[in-house]
Amino acid sequence: MLNLQKHWWQETTVYQVYPRSFKDSNGDGVGDLKGIISKLDYLKDLGIGAIWLSPVYRSPNDDNGYDISDYQNIMQEFGTMADMDELINQAKKRNIRIVMDLVVNHTSDEHKWFIESKKSKDNPYRDYYIWRDPKDGDVPNDLQSTFSGPAWQFDEKTGQYYLHLFSKKQPDLNWENEKVRQAVYKMMNFWIDKGIGGFRMDVIDLIGKQPDKMITGNGPKLHDYLQEMNKATFGGKDMLTVGETWGATPEIAKLYSDPKRHELSMVFQFEQVGLDQQPGKDKWDLRPLQVGELKQVLARWQTELDDQGWNSLFWNNHDLPRIISRWGNDKEYRVESGKMFAILLHMLKGTPYIYQGEEIGMTNKPIKDFSEISDIESRNMYLQRIDEGYKKEDIIKSINTKGRDNARTPIQWDETEHAGFTTGTPWLGVNPNYKSINVKAALADKNSLFYTYKKLIQLRKDNPIMIWGDFKLLDTQDEIFAFEREYQGETWLIVNNFSNNRHKLQLADVNVGETIIQNYDHKITDVSDLELKPWESFAVKVVV
Repeated sequence: MLNLQKHWWQETTVYQVYPRSFKDSNGDGVGDLKGIISKLDYLKDLGIGAIWLSPVYRSPNDDNGYDISDYQNIMQEFGTMADMDELINQAKKRNIRIVMDLVVNHTSDEHKWFIESKKSKDNPYRDYYIWRDPKDGDVPNDLQSTFSGPAWQFDEKTGQYYLHLFSKKQPDLNWENEKVRQAVYKMMNFWIDKGIGGFRMDVIDLIGKQPDKMITGNGPKLHDYLQEMNKATFGGKDMLTVGETWGATPEIAKLYSDPKRHELSMVFQFEQVGLDQQPGKDKWDLRPLQVGELKQVLARWQTELDDQGWNSLFWNNHDLPRIISRWGNDKEYRVESGKMFAILLHMLKGTPYIYQGEEIGMTNKPIKDFSEISDIESRNMYLQRIDEGYKKEDIIKSINTKGRDNARTPIQWDETEHAGFTTGTPWLGVNPNYKSINVKAALADKNSLFYTYKKLIQLRKDNPIMIWGDFKLLDTQDEIFAFEREYQGETWLIVNNFSNNRHKLQLADVNVGETIIQNYDHKITDVSDLELKPWESFAVKVVV
């Protein structure tokens, strides 16, 4: 058992809302705050205890709100600050906390700080951002943007380049400037005073960057900044703080989440996310997932944090494709594989995150042409690879597999036009399968994926073993992912067939008791010689 002080965020389940695609209340085709408020009872019924709210701040929307022009105002498409206050209050009445998305590695180029910074080299805001002279008439160095191309943009007026690790409309803040840090902390306290439950911190591992040394992630001052932030803002307030840390290992994660270090509650690690890309290449260069590798990665994160950290558990988010389409079977076994992913994840040790629509088994939405792409990352990649001579069909295949638009199609609420998301024209096309895959249909079917998620969330509330139990990976063939959780003399066995194939499960000396949850309806009495159905998943108590 972890020797950690107990916190509410260890016992709850978090639901990510991507506001643009959640629910439109006014018919303009864009989801909004009033739309979220209208669906709070649905989320309460599901059982979640916190909403991670993707950015709703004022933004020109170059990167769907992750380019912020005013941290203390609301994007007009989403509503007003009064709507935001109402969302916080209405959620609180339902025992749901709002966790704000904190994007402070960069701002929009339309933020007042950057508008001032561009005016002259001696402007008081110049050093809020990272400016460098040209080198030999070109970019200062070879740093690349995540969204393709150089990470430096030339400014004609002042004759210098500014750094942007993402879009050129997302200039990076200079965290070495104490004035920047203090301005960020003041803004965070503005939101804390409104009664929010915490922050999800976008690419927080980049704020310690040292671009002249070609260091972006995990810079030498990163943890100094986070400890300073903790002390100046959320420290001692028992808020959920989770950092997006693409380069984290278990050892690095301990630096963020060891309670003794006074930094964050937990981090999102992405080691498993790269398992279906070719080694040494980027996410668009595909290879099949090896389940054996996934088991080893997840098992390592389950065991190596010990009592020096806390796990976040997720399959999906706004940047990742739908898990049923990615690693499951979104056709013959959509429901079965969806339930398997749910049971596997929620039976691990850590705080589970559900991405909107995951609980009803939403799938990727394939495209055929560049004109159908909305996401800036996918558009830039397409154009770059066309220039490099890649075949169009190969590029489209990569986008259909990994593109971020897959996660951002509107929530499918019912079978009416536009899936009940809007009475207008949706900002991004609805998946055509909405007539069969939607919330209304899921709620009407007691065997639907929704009720598996609801049961898992309730099991977590009722059984401390799911939160505090030790994890042990069992030795099985690669496509069977079996493990035990043990707590105060109680042991649960969790078995998952991670494939379309039938497999023999042969676990000797295990006496099976009560079935806790399963995705096929048959009695499990013996696991010494059990044929698992495709995507079969169950958790049972072990009789000692």
